[in-house]
Amino acid sequence: MKIICVGRNYTEHIAELNNEKPDAPVIFLKPETAQVRAGEPFFYPDFSKDVHYEVELVVKINRVGKNIEERFAHKYYDEIGVGIDFTARDLQSELKAKGLPWELAKAFNGSAPVSEFVPISDYEDIQNLNFSLDVNGEERQNGNSSMMLYRINYLISFVSKYFMLKKGDLIFTGTPKGVGPVQIGDKLTASIEGKKMLELFVR
Repeated sequence: MKIICVGRNYTEHIAELNNEKPDAPVIFLKPETAQVRAGEPFFYPDFSKDVHYEVELVVKINRVGKNIEERFAHKYYDEIGVGIDFTARDLQSELKAKGLPWELAKAFNGSAPVSEFVPISDYEDIQNLNFSLDVNGEERQNGNSSMMLYRINYLISFVSKYFMLKKGDLIFTGTPKGVGPVQIGDKLTASIEGKKMLELFVR
């Protein structure tokens, strides 16, 4: 199983980090060891002093495919959940300044907590979903999937040109504005359409 992540997919998040709007999806990977399953804590890494949360909608691939046409992409997933792309922002800034890859800052152990998944049939339109993240009971992020620069079916088609998709692969679809730091002791709660999907404690 692999975790495929999309960066810079919401305009206001691009602006808050002073990044350039991409001409194509920005893709990076996390290994299976990045996943934190529902109910498990996130352990703050000792190599960073500035770990940030980034809440994202996540789709789970349900069949093998490559070079998928966008019009057929909907056949490759039938469940959606929510996840957090934890980022060691201080380390990422150092790596970016040197023109180096981001993996140490993005793909470390436990950097991808994921909720349980629910059928997409539970929702009228997954490209019009509200989702949010609360930290210690205070809302920090909220977004709607209609605000994506690159929509889910396009992302699946794009990614499948480079990586064969397999059953169980996860695609993190990007984060809206409002990212910020977490501290040991924080409780994070992620929701879709007001329904709590993921509760996570920082240890």
